[in-house]
Amino acid sequence: MSVHTWPVERRLVPAVSAFADTVGYSRAVGVGRHVYVSGTAPVGCDSADAYEQAKRCLEIVVAALAELGARPDDVVRTRVFITDADDWEAVGRAHGEAFGDVRPASAMLVVAGLLDPAWKVEIEADALLPE
Repeated sequence: MSVHTWPVERRLVPAVSAFADTVGYSRAVGVGRHVYVSGTAPVGCDSADAYEQAKRCLEIVVAALAELGARPDDVVRTRVFITDADDWEAVGRAHGEAFGDVRPASAMLVVAGLLDPAWKVEIEADALLPE
């Protein structure tokens, strides 16, 4: 396997997940002004409520952004994966509370399932740091 040399610093936020080592991923990666937050599940949330799970996902996303010097205001795109279309409003409300004034480009997709059957939502985010 060859190692790529990046022309700008590549910064990683480690994933705290049982899947991270096997899959080989980071919670977030920063390259130059760009910050990419991986699909983030509601780890540590004991609630089956989609709104509460989405809030937990967003707490983790915001913490990962902060580790790379980004804020919710820097988010330019999100992707939201839900397992039940009926949860769109509850998940959307949590997303709106986090990003309502920012209004990033976004997609909400209904998927057949997530790695843990108890998870109802997973959220990704991309941010662009100011110059």
